[in-house]
Amino acid sequence: MPSKYVIHTQSVPRRFQPVTESGIIAWEEGCLKCAVCVKTKCVYGVYDHRGLDARHMVESIDNECMNCLRCVQGCPKELIHKSINPEFMAMGDEHWSPNVIASLWSQSDSGKIPVSGAGYPGPFSGPGFDAIWTDMSEIVRPTRDGIHGREYISTAIDLGKTPDHLVFNRDGNLEGDDPLLVDIPLPIMFKMPMFGAISEKTLTGWAKAAKILGTFFSLPVEKLTAIPEEYNPWLLPSMASNRAVLEKLPERSRMVELSFDDDWRESVKHLSTSDPAPLITMKIPMAGGMEEKAQQLAEAGVSIIHLEANFRGRAFDGADFLKDGIRSVHLKLVEAGIRDNITLLASGGISMAEHVAKAIICGADGVFMDFPMLIALECRMCRRCEKGLSCPVDIQDASAKWTAGRVVNLVGAWHNQLLEVMGAMGIREVRRLRGEVGRAMFFEQLDRETFGAMGAVEEDFELE
Repeated sequence: MPSKYVIHTQSVPRRFQPVTESGIIAWEEGCLKCAVCVKTKCVYGVYDHRGLDARHMVESIDNECMNCLRCVQGCPKELIHKSINPEFMAMGDEHWSPNVIASLWSQSDSGKIPVSGAGYPGPFSGPGFDAIWTDMSEIVRPTRDGIHGREYISTAIDLGKTPDHLVFNRDGNLEGDDPLLVDIPLPIMFKMPMFGAISEKTLTGWAKAAKILGTFFSLPVEKLTAIPEEYNPWLLPSMASNRAVLEKLPERSRMVELSFDDDWRESVKHLSTSDPAPLITMKIPMAGGMEEKAQQLAEAGVSIIHLEANFRGRAFDGADFLKDGIRSVHLKLVEAGIRDNITLLASGGISMAEHVAKAIICGADGVFMDFPMLIALECRMCRRCEKGLSCPVDIQDASAKWTAGRVVNLVGAWHNQLLEVMGAMGIREVRRLRGEVGRAMFFEQLDRETFGAMGAVEEDFELE
């Protein structure tokens, strides 16, 4: 049995006070000057060293308040209130919601799985990955001593083409060339976000995290000079398919990513004959014709396909979600009988740990993490950087060590949640989870099967 893969995390404090969901409003007018003020009775002492961050207009009590509401209920004149913070609700967008951002911050702090003691108050279905419910039938018989106990759960995946068969000679040695495979201990790779206050220190920190975790970090080839050469084995240069760019491939690169264009065949042939030959990943956008492109690449011998959606997890030419694109490409390759010849990676809109498991259930072998890495560095998805404005949390000034620590914590929390999901499903091997749609329920399918026979319901239509 291989040694167990455990991501060791430790607390990495934030550099700035975060924007909280709720805040305390304490009006001084009308105060009775009670002999024993409710503020002095706060068991957490949040009023004792009250201060204001003038730059971000954040009060210290808002971040330290534990929401026990004792002061709110105990004030005789009802001068203390808890209120939803409008700055919190203004963060991000519909996909990168304030709650998702706050959850990623929390996981990056400590590496622990976020738990809500009040339960889940939201809807049980929604768009994209929220329309998938995972099967937790084995949760009644969990592992005896936790996710890191004696019952080993493997999250390792292979990148590359698995041979159909092996041939051995009389001496027991493998005949022919060894299969070109690279294995990584978790189905998560890194990808440079399309925007953000990113500096050389930021890139080095992400590369350092990739090395610690044993995975890859994808970034444009022109950004490679910003990262020390010691991290080259864990970098995945992304480049256009032309000879001039291919010559810039750094030494010790185990993988390279090419864009799907008119020159891809010549580029694949050129790289395949180099010594040593790197693994080749072809990136195709999630748009019309992606299934045919994927089949064409697989039949040409390309072993890794990267299906890329936009940063909100949607198709570039429509409203389809990443989960639908993954299923469509996966089933196309299954139908052609060549699915096992391809490693299918997906990116775009992966914002929560559950998205990793759900993407694999839909048919992906692994996923890329991009904007969660940026949010781990306290990004608020305000997108000021796109307008040439300064970053409110100065991400570009953070040290590489601090950056790596925050990202390792985040991936550690995601890895533990993946183990929890797989354990609850009774699956001990993440490769077995690929395309296992029988271990999930899809809202659209259930809705169609349950109510489809009723036909279209129009306005003023009455059911008898």
